[in-house]
Amino acid sequence: MDKSPDAFRTISEVAEDLDLPQHVLRFWETRFTHIKPMKRGGGRRYYRPLDVDLLKGIRHLLYDQGYTIKGVQRLLRENGTQFIIALGSGDTAAAEAITQQKQAAARQEEEQNRADADEEAAVMGGPRPAPQRRLFGLMKGDDDGPIAADSKRLSKDNRALLQETLFDLLECKRLLDQVR
Repeated sequence: MDKSPDAFRTISEVAEDLDLPQHVLRFWETRFTHIKPMKRGGGRRYYRPLDVDLLKGIRHLLYDQGYTIKGVQRLLRENGTQFIIALGSGDTAAAEAITQQKQAAARQEEEQNRADADEEAAVMGGPRPAPQRRLFGLMKGDDDGPIAADSKRLSKDNRALLQETLFDLLECKRLLDQVR
């Protein structure tokens, strides 16, 4: 007799369905905090349908896509369980939609932060000052600048380009840190 799709599954049923040994599922519980089967008396595990879908997604990423455990942990942390479930079920459209939603939320938060800063500047009196684009001594005078690999001083234009690139990279890092 087959179970309904909403029924809980035992560890042996899940292991058979995923073609994995039971000890691997127990190990994954220690590495992925999102996997939380219900435990009954005697420690017997019962997996909810969403747990099984998440396990399918993790299995797909580890065995089919070649991710490491740390890589899957990072994906879970950054994108959530629905993203992993969508990848495991082959629903790339849903995975892409989740990614776009997260990017839109990050953009909206950044715009809100800018609006808050502008409002604060207005309350404090006057426009918000332009950010100083100086870092690590890269914008020193013409005579004083970083030395290039060929022991010649960088031109003012090259220093400015290098400075802008550095700030762009730091902004990318800041945005990535916000998403995490």
